[in-house]
Parts: sequence; structure tokens; C-alpha cells
Amino acid sequence: MTEKEKMLRGMLYDADDSALCADRVRAKELCHAYNQLRPSDAAGMRELLRQLLGKTGESFCVTAPFWCDYGYNIHLGKNFYANHNCVILDCAKVTFGDHVMVGPNCGFYTACHPIDPQQRREGVEFARPITVGNDVWFGGGCTVLPGVTIGDGCVIGAGSVVTRDIPANTVAAGNPCRVLRSISEADRMDLMR
Repeated sequence: MTEKEKMLRGMLYDADDSALCADRVRAKELCHAYNQLRPSDAAGMRELLRQLLGKTGESFCVTAPFWCDYGYNIHLGKNFYANHNCVILDCAKVTFGDHVMVGPNCGFYTACHPIDPQQRREGVEFARPITVGNDVWFGGGCTVLPGVTIGDGCVIGAGSVVTRDIPANTVAAGNPCRVLRSISEADRMDLMR
């Protein structure tokens, strides 16, 4: 079994494997090229992201700068938006549903290192997927840790560190992030005021 196969199966793997290093260099080169494009070059940006990412929906926007480890493990639903300084460490799959909005300076980290110091010295790591449902909004500066699932319709407050699953249709915030309340009809804004 290759180190990439181990990585994708959530097993311990050697991150210094030459094939994985080559994959990361390819992703960093594409991210670098993306981050150098003029903001007015929307077509060029879409093309580079389509080369980099595993799946893109109908419409998507990722505001530079953007960085990721591999790219091919990132799957975007339709109408995805990420603001400046999004970082996705996609050693495992990172799946975003439809109509997801990501504020500035957010990070999604699937990479894990062993607790045992000897194993860490050996250079092995493992990864756990992140799954984000439809209609989720992340405030600025959120961090989502490995293995987390965030349900449909959630709002994750700015600066949150999401360490565990968040149920659908809730507002959650804090470090560690915790559910504050459910979303209800009372949250619907009257724009005529």
C-alpha cells in the first residue's frame, strides 16, 4: 500500500514520502500562481482552482491568498465563498456543501500527529476528514480541527475553534466551540426597517 493510500484511509503514513512531497509541491505551485493573479482575472482564478481542487460547484469564489496541502481532497458545493487567507490542510477529504460562506483567516485542518513523542519523531502522521453541510457561515478567524462534521444551516462565530461535531441549524461559538442556541424564525431579519 502506498503512503498516499494510507493517508487517504486515515492510517499512519509517512508525510515525507516522495510522491506525497511531489503532490504538495504541485499544490503549492498552483496556490502560488493563484495568489499572484490580478483580482480582475476571474476566469484565470476559476481555471487554476479547477486544476487544483478535487471538485468545484457551479459558482465559487476564493479570495486570495489561499493555501492548501494537496487540493485534490477539497470538494466545494455550489455557491461557495471563502474570504482572504483561507488555509485548508487537506490530507483527508474536506467537503463543503452548497451555499457555504467562509470569513477571512479561517483554517480547516485534517492533519493529525501522534500523541506519542517517539511516533512523532518517526515523522508519521494521520488525517481525519472534515465535512461541512449546506448553508453554513463561518465568521472570521475560525479554526476547524480534524474529524469534525458541521451540520446544515449552522453559524460558527468568529474566532471559534471547532473541536467536535456541531448539529444542524445552530449558532455555535467559542474555544472550544460549543452550541449556543438553535436557529429559529425569530432570526429572520426584516430588511424593510
